[in-house]
Amino acid sequence: MIKPIEKLEAIVATLRDPEKGCPWDRKQTHASLKRAFLEECYEVLEAIDLENPDHLKEELGDILFHVMFHAQVAHEKEIYDFDAVADSICNKLIARHPHVFEPFPSVDARQNKIQVNSVEDVVENWQALKAKEKADRESALDGVPPALPALLKAHKLQEKASHARFDWSKAEQILDKIQEEIEELRHEINSHEPEKIQEELGDLFFSLVNLSRFLHCDAEATLQAANTKFETRFRLMENRLKQKKGDLKNCSIEEMEQEWQNLKDQDQPHALQVKSEESK
Repeated sequence: MIKPIEKLEAIVATLRDPEKGCPWDRKQTHASLKRAFLEECYEVLEAIDLENPDHLKEELGDILFHVMFHAQVAHEKEIYDFDAVADSICNKLIARHPHVFEPFPSVDARQNKIQVNSVEDVVENWQALKAKEKADRESALDGVPPALPALLKAHKLQEKASHARFDWSKAEQILDKIQEEIEELRHEINSHEPEKIQEELGDLFFSLVNLSRFLHCDAEATLQAANTKFETRFRLMENRLKQKKGDLKNCSIEEMEQEWQNLKDQDQPHALQVKSEESK
C-alpha cells in the first residue's frame, strides 16, 4: 500500500508535469512561492493559538505540500529531491543531539555521545555544535534570514549578539535604555524631521524587543496577545455603545473612553464572544 508521503510526492510531480500538469503549478518557482509559504506559516501559528487540532493538521499539511513542491522544483533541475531534504534534516538532528544519538555511520560525528543534565546544558551544547558547523562565518550575526519579520529578526540578531557575550546584565538596564530612547524620540518629534523620527522610533522598537527577549517573552507572541486583547475589548465597547447610541459616530471620544475604561476595570476574558446586532 502506498504511503501518504509517497502519494503526496506523486501528486506534486503530476501537478508539475510539463504535459498533463496544472498550468499554474508548472509556472511556479522557488521565488514565486515565497509569499504563499510565509502565509501558510502564519496560518499554522493561528491554528496553534486557536488550539484547534483539525485546523492545525490541515495547515501542517499545507506546509508539507510547500516543502514537497520546492523539492520537486529542485529535482526537476537535478539539484536534489525530497529524500535528500529529509536526509539532510535527519543528519543535522542527529549531529546536534549527541546526548541522545550515538553517531550514525552516515553522519560526520563531531564528538561521541555526551551527557547533559538540564535544558540549559542542551542549549549550550546546541550552540557549540552550531558554532562548529558555521565556523566559516565572518560575523556572530551571520545566519539571520534577511526576510524575517522585523520583530523576529530583531530578536534573532539580539540573541546572536548575546551568544557573543554582547548583552545586558539585568532588565533594569534595558528599561533605562527604553526611557532614553523615548526622550530621544520626543526630541525628534519636536524637531519635525520625519526621517529622524522614524529612526528613533525604530530604536525604541528594537529596545522593546530586547527587553522582551531578556524577559524570555516572544516579542511576536506578546504583541499578538496585545492585539487580541485590544480587538476583543474594542468590539465589546463598540457593541455596547451601538446598543446605547445606534452608531459609534454618535458617540463622543469621552463616551468611548469611559466605556473602554469600564471594560478594562471588569477585566473581560479575551475569549468572550460578542454577538453582533444582526445575530440578535
